[in-house]
Amino acid sequence: MIIYNMVKVYTTDTCFYCKGLKQYLKDHDIQFEEYNVTSDVERRAEMVQKSQGFAVPVIDVDGVVMVGFDKTKLNQVLNLNGGE
Repeated sequence: MIIYNMVKVYTTDTCFYCKGLKQYLKDHDIQFEEYNVTSDVERRAEMVQKSQGFAVPVIDVDGVVMVGFDKTKLNQVLNLNGGE
């Protein structure tokens, strides 16, 4: 089992991909902190600084920042399914 220091997920209420991402992480028993940037201005600014944009979801795995829900890239970063 690989332990991650921190997985942060920046989401909005209406983002379809955000919901899918959160379920995917739960299905793989990956603990994460969720920040809803719809109303949290401070976290929104943090997200924009990390991702250089407003698109969600933004995933930060120990400082590796990804924009969007790309299972292949996420699997590689989290070493899930052999990185496939």
